[in-house]
Amino acid sequence: MKHRKDHRKLSRATDQRVALLRSEVAALFRHDQIKTTLAKAKESRRFADKLITLAKRGDLAARRQVLAEISDKDLVRHLFDEIALRFADRDGGYTRITRAGKQRGDGTQMAILELTE
Repeated sequence: MKHRKDHRKLSRATDQRVALLRSEVAALFRHDQIKTTLAKAKESRRFADKLITLAKRGDLAARRQVLAEISDKDLVRHLFDEIALRFADRDGGYTRITRAGKQRGDGTQMAILELTE
């Protein structure tokens, strides 16, 4: 049963999974679009939306919470100054997942994760 199972484990240990999600979300904020597997995209979307919501708050505590997750100060500045302003009038749904066919080697479903607008 799937009771109280909150997230996908992605066949990784906790520290590896957290590092993977942090790097994928950092790449998403840097490039506005990434191509990854569908499961990773769905899990990264949850993480990215939370960080964008924090950035929309814009206060010092929110900046420190985002810096705890993403260590690149220039990227956090970009998130607060540009990405948060882009979504200022939007209440959610900051990312879009588009299916992109199957991976050539093992047939895994691929997806494109991008920021909307």
